[in-house]
Amino acid sequence: MEKGFEIKDDVNIVGFTCSYCAFKASEMAGSLRLKYPEGVKVIQVPCSSRVDPAFVIKAIFEGADGVFVAGCHPGDCHFIKGNYFTRRRIYALKEMFEAFSMKGRLKLFWISAAEARKFVEKVTEMYNHLKEGKK
Repeated sequence: MEKGFEIKDDVNIVGFTCSYCAFKASEMAGSLRLKYPEGVKVIQVPCSSRVDPAFVIKAIFEGADGVFVAGCHPGDCHFIKGNYFTRRRIYALKEMFEAFSMKGRLKLFWISAAEARKFVEKVTEMYNHLKEGKK
């Protein structure tokens, strides 16, 4: 085994969350002292439509086991149609991931600012799914 090489058992997830809804839900989860796995890194973006597919691919190549994009519910976007653009973009990216046998490593969630429990539930569900796949 090479020096400095280690096999990791923990799961690392990068989440891109819109600042108006999903990020607020993650903050509320903290305020309510709801726990989600430590391996989840949340990145705030102005709108889920601002998540470039290159960001998702870069996160995977740099060691993330999974990536999620979370935005406002369709029809509730503060930028009018942002989450419709997100839905199309993530669908195309998921198709590419499936072609490379990486199904399940990319998720899209619709979460409002008041759905802290749903945020924790979705993130924990993704974490557990990826952890099962590592065994």
